[in-house]
Amino acid sequence: MATYRRLLARLLSGRSDANIRFDDLRNLLARLGFEERIRGSHHIFIKSGVEDMINLQKEGHMAKPYQARQVRAVIARYGLEQEGGD
Repeated sequence: MATYRRLLARLLSGRSDANIRFDDLRNLLARLGFEERIRGSHHIFIKSGVEDMINLQKEGHMAKPYQARQVRAVIARYGLEQEGGD
């Protein structure tokens, strides 16, 4: 899916951290194999083989810039950019 690849490329470039929609970031994590658990306003993502837990909180329609940086760091640390298919 081209949209997935474009979003992943945008996220990994680090040039538009403030312009990533919260739901797009959630869908990207799901596509990468993360399981989502919701507790109140916290969306917690875990994945087998990944020690880091990702905790996102929705604020409007956009993800917070630090959340995009956190997701990018986990993707880079564990080499997940090749996962998720096309």
